[in-house]
Amino acid sequence: MAKRLPPLNPLRAFEATARQGSLTKAADELNVTHGAVSHQIRALEAALDTRLFERVGQRLRLTAQGAELLPAVASAFEGIAAATARMTRPASAGTLSVACVPALMSFWLVPRLGSFTARFPDIRLRLEASNDHAMARSPDVDVCVLYGDGNWPDCWTKLLARFELFPVASPTLVNNKPIRTLRDIGSHVMLHADDGREWNTWLASADALDLRRGPQHHFSDARLAVEAAVHGHGVALGDTVTASGLLARGQLVTPFNLAVPAADAFYVVCRNDLREAPVVRVFVDWLFPEMEESRSRGEPQNAARRTLRRPGVQRPPRRPVEFAAKRPIRKKQR
Repeated sequence: MAKRLPPLNPLRAFEATARQGSLTKAADELNVTHGAVSHQIRALEAALDTRLFERVGQRLRLTAQGAELLPAVASAFEGIAAATARMTRPASAGTLSVACVPALMSFWLVPRLGSFTARFPDIRLRLEASNDHAMARSPDVDVCVLYGDGNWPDCWTKLLARFELFPVASPTLVNNKPIRTLRDIGSHVMLHADDGREWNTWLASADALDLRRGPQHHFSDARLAVEAAVHGHGVALGDTVTASGLLARGQLVTPFNLAVPAADAFYVVCRNDLREAPVVRVFVDWLFPEMEESRSRGEPQNAARRTLRRPGVQRPPRRPVEFAAKRPIRKKQR
């Protein structure tokens, strides 16, 4: 049997008065008279058989019972307001705030915005390049595309893409100072997007952790490291999602055919109460097929790859790891 609830109007008067701390201000907010709000609160107190307010000077203060009731009432009204807004918000119009991993936004999402705009011209996107995981719960962000382990408790989360990492450099740099073996990397600037763990993972897979290293630069994210590589400032680690366009256009080449799985992956994340918001649903429903299409096209990685040669070894490894067209192996700041 359903539990009996207090009447709605008295609850609304109670919530407004508790928030405003004044019958007069609550009456102004609700567009009713001071007496009407006072009457509704007395009716609620009678229904609950308890006092909800006590007067302290010119202000009202919640009693212990009122303080216990307020969070539940306020949450309920907020939920009703949010659901109503979602129901009345057009599916193909409005503003959508998106936070996205910097490298993924610059090299993958932005080049595809024309496709989204053509389909949904009345949706205004507000884009922020960030991999700050706190944004998944920010009231100023509707949906996030983040690099991580997929662990965002109390949020809706879905895997967008796993990927692999491999060295990339500008063709001009490689032409001026060739990279034919692993030893040659040591004569170039090594560009990092983290504290060095990603490069260590790749070098470990190449059995070259003892490689003599030259100058090294560290960047706050992979976008900056890859942009530095595009400008010929050194060798960075690109990935099979964000670097494919740069490789296809000849802005980067990858000297070796060894790729290693990234520690984490790209995920789409949003607050549970926003998952079914029309504009969020529209964006998410566009995003996943777009990612699938770009991966299925197998955008060319570049014909300039070389078989990996370790220092002192003049033959390729018995089972070179190709990354151009294979499916990523399932296995932080990108």
